[in-house]
Amino acid sequence: MRDFTYTANPARVLFRSGSLAMLPDEAKRLDASRILVLSTQEQHDSASRVAALLGSACVDIFPGAVMHTPVATTEQAVARVAELEIDAIVAIGGGSTIGLSKAIALRTDLPQIVVPTTYAGSEVTPIIGETRDGLKTTQTTLKVLPEVVIYDVDLTLGLPRGMSVTSGMNAIAHAVEALYARDGNPIIDMMAVEGVGAMARSLPLIARDAADQEARSDAQYAAWLCGTCLGAVGMSLHHKLCHTLGGRFNLPHAETHSILLPHALNYNAPAVPAALAALASTLDDPHPAYALYRLAEGLGAPLGLRDLGMPEGGIDEAADLAMSNPYWNPRPLERDAIRGCIAAAWAGEPPQSLDSR
Repeated sequence: MRDFTYTANPARVLFRSGSLAMLPDEAKRLDASRILVLSTQEQHDSASRVAALLGSACVDIFPGAVMHTPVATTEQAVARVAELEIDAIVAIGGGSTIGLSKAIALRTDLPQIVVPTTYAGSEVTPIIGETRDGLKTTQTTLKVLPEVVIYDVDLTLGLPRGMSVTSGMNAIAHAVEALYARDGNPIIDMMAVEGVGAMARSLPLIARDAADQEARSDAQYAAWLCGTCLGAVGMSLHHKLCHTLGGRFNLPHAETHSILLPHALNYNAPAVPAALAALASTLDDPHPAYALYRLAEGLGAPLGLRDLGMPEGGIDEAADLAMSNPYWNPRPLERDAIRGCIAAAWAGEPPQSLDSR
C-alpha cells in the first residue's frame, strides 16, 4: 500500500468557450469595485477588452508585466495599487502577467481573477518566482493562489504557433516532474499522466491548424491538469535548472522549459522507473526523454539554449549555480553529469544517452 498525503488547493475554475463574459459577475462575487487590470505591453488590447467588460469597476490598466517577475516592476505596480486604492486584480495573459499578479497579492493580500491565454499553468499554483539582480528565487504560499481562474478557449485561438508549442511543452514539464516528486501521490499521478497525454496529442494538431478549437480546448484542459500538479507537489532538477538559467541569462521561460525537459528527465531516468513506465505508456514510446525531444523537434520548437542567446561560457556557471543550493532530486546531484546535461541542452543535441539513435 502506498502512503501519501494530498492537499487540494482551493480555487474556483470556469472552463468553457466564451467564459470571459462571466468576468463582471465574478468580480461582483468578490465584492470588487476598484480593479486594476494587468497585462504585458503586447497584450494591451486584451487588457482593454477586459477593462471594457468591467466598466466602471476597472480603475486602470497596468500593461507592464515582463518575464521572470522582476522586483522593480512589482514595486511600480504595488505603488499604483496603493495610489488608486485598488481592491482586486484581474490578470490576462501568460506566466509573466500572472506572475506579476501573484507578486502584488503577496505584498497586498488582494484577491485575484486570472484569465490565462497560454498553457503555463501558473494560474492554479501557490508558487511565485521573482527575480532580483539576475537571481530568480521561488516560494510557495497560499497568499499568491488566485481566487478565480477563467479558462476561455476562444482567447487562445490567436496564440502564435511557436508560443503554443513551447508553452505546451512547459506544461508537460510540470507533470513529468510531478510523477517522481518526493511528496507525490496517486491523485496527482493520474492528473499528470492525463495531462501529458492530452498535451502531447493536442500540440501537433494545433501546429497544423492554430484555429482548431477542439485541440485548443484539449491543450487548455491539459494545462490546467499540469499546472495543478505543479501546485500540489514539489519539483526537482528540471525546474531548478530553468529558474537558474532564466534568471541568470534572462532566457524566455517557456522556451527554456521546452529545451531542458528531455535532458533533465534523461538525467533522472535511472532513479525513476515507475515514472518512466507511466510516461512510456502515455507517449507510446519506450524512451520518454527521446520522445519529448522528438515531439519538440517535430513541432519546430527551439532545441538549443544557444538559440535563445545563452553564451557557451555560461554552461559551467549554470552547473555551479545548480549545485549551490541544496534541493531534493530523485537522483543525487553530480556536478559533471549536470554540466553534461546543460551542455547537451545548450547545443540542441538529443538526450545524451540516446544520441546514437
